[in-house]
Amino acid sequence: MTDHLASDPLATLAWLLESGAEEAIGETPINRFALKPPPAATTPLQARPLPSAAAARPTPAAPAAQAAMPLEGEAIASAQSLAKAATNLAELRAALEGFEGCGLKKNCANTVFADGNPTSRIMFIGEAPGAEEDRQGLPFVGRAGKLLDKMMAAIHLDRSSAYITNVLNWRPPQNRDPSPEEAAMCLPFLRRHIELVNPGIIILLGAVAARHVLGFSEGIMKLRGRWLEYRVNDVMIPVMATLHPAYLLRQPAHKKLAWRDLQAAEEKIIALGLLEKHSSIH
Repeated sequence: MTDHLASDPLATLAWLLESGAEEAIGETPINRFALKPPPAATTPLQARPLPSAAAARPTPAAPAAQAAMPLEGEAIASAQSLAKAATNLAELRAALEGFEGCGLKKNCANTVFADGNPTSRIMFIGEAPGAEEDRQGLPFVGRAGKLLDKMMAAIHLDRSSAYITNVLNWRPPQNRDPSPEEAAMCLPFLRRHIELVNPGIIILLGAVAARHVLGFSEGIMKLRGRWLEYRVNDVMIPVMATLHPAYLLRQPAHKKLAWRDLQAAEEKIIALGLLEKHSSIH
């Protein structure tokens, strides 16, 4: 207490009132620590307003979200059934063209199936069609496709001696990455595609292909350049993941990394006796 308050009783009383004192003296001492807080102080902590009848009802979005899940499951189950029933590539192409479970198809001009020679045992798998691929109905025919042709030529391959497809058979809008649901609807067809081609080696182009074919979560920079494996008809097939041509167009300095991967792939192709003369198909 300051000297001013000690010399002025009224000022002292005002200070006490401001400090919360309610009375100057009582008959008996009071243990204020044992007192319960006044009801007004506890009400905000103890009382919570009950939800109104409108708030208690589920919002319209909740039933819609729950209803969408079985539809996605049905689409994937349908894809699995259709893919399994295909006994050759022509039947698999027809099954894909008739499949309506993937929403991507609604905004696309064509189902992009494959290109190259189906009897070749050298299989390239990319991500998804782009605008030019959607227009022509063939994989890797745009700028990235022209670079892929040069990459293949560097290891003595072309579309008559290799086979090319994608994880997705329809173009995602603005070339965005496919959603997990979109990929899940296409993967049964891709797996059956691989089984029917029965490749001796698979070269994966880009992170999306590596992630969905191999199921790894690592980025392409960690996966590229390493020999991995994929089971085809109870046989483990060597797999090389490398950088996507579209990425190399944006980052040309990384072409040297892709070149190393391709050199390793060529050595494996020669060692396995897979490089033969084939005629192309369209």
